[in-house]
Amino acid sequence: MSIGHELLHETFVLERGSDARIRGDVRVQAEGAEGVRKPIIVLLHGFKGFKDWGSFPYAAERLALSGFAVVTFNFSHNGVGESDFDELDKFAINTHTLELGDIEAVLSAAREGRLPLAERLDTERIVLVGHSRGGGDSVLYAADHEAELRGIVSWNGIADCDLFGDEFRETVLRVGVGYVPNARTKQQMPISPAFFKDLDQNAERFDIVARAAAMNIPALFLQGDNDSPRLVHGFEELQQRAPQHRYVVLEGANHTFGAVHPWAGTTDDLERAIRLTVDFATEVTKG
Repeated sequence: MSIGHELLHETFVLERGSDARIRGDVRVQAEGAEGVRKPIIVLLHGFKGFKDWGSFPYAAERLALSGFAVVTFNFSHNGVGESDFDELDKFAINTHTLELGDIEAVLSAAREGRLPLAERLDTERIVLVGHSRGGGDSVLYAADHEAELRGIVSWNGIADCDLFGDEFRETVLRVGVGYVPNARTKQQMPISPAFFKDLDQNAERFDIVARAAAMNIPALFLQGDNDSPRLVHGFEELQQRAPQHRYVVLEGANHTFGAVHPWAGTTDDLERAIRLTVDFATEVTKG
């Protein structure tokens, strides 16, 4: 399904240090009253994800056609530069601190009018939507910046920043590197001690469940019950300890809502996640 002709779509690059950059896209409906700014959805990818993975461009288009200005971007150290995971040296040293800094850089650029189509962006009405690790980042960023946001949505989001087991952690800290396989690209993707040191230095700040429990702005958590048991358990823990937020179980949905990379078309689960997100974001950005 091609819907790009109804949208304005421009790319951007933000420098993040001497050799790191954030590559992103802004999409907004082409038609509409002149001078009317759209509320913003910032769509965050997860671990081993990127802004052009599978369903992300499609989801961004659908959200934009629903009345939002949609910003997608690659985290500066997600491992994707010009092509698919061609910067594994940066992937190795990625941390939650770096990712949260990237979100702040993008939102600052939006507020300062440095993103494309700035005249169409309403920076007073921003919603973060994050998938997987990006869902966890959404909670952590929102907990520190409630006044900047109208709400967040977590798509199969993590509830624990440590994606790895104790044995893997011990190996990385002892040897200096550990590797996680990418089943799609067949790459062995390096993880350095920087990741675990960052977690240790920010243990309270990066406690996703506790931060969600203390967070006052609206949040919607969507969780497929066919996702990994670890993520389903985290979702249930969030429900118990942060009951002020909204929770929806997508029956039968897996971690990517049935979407694959390369993109092979939409799914019922993805469409439901998009609809729920649109309904929530529309509600919290009114007025």
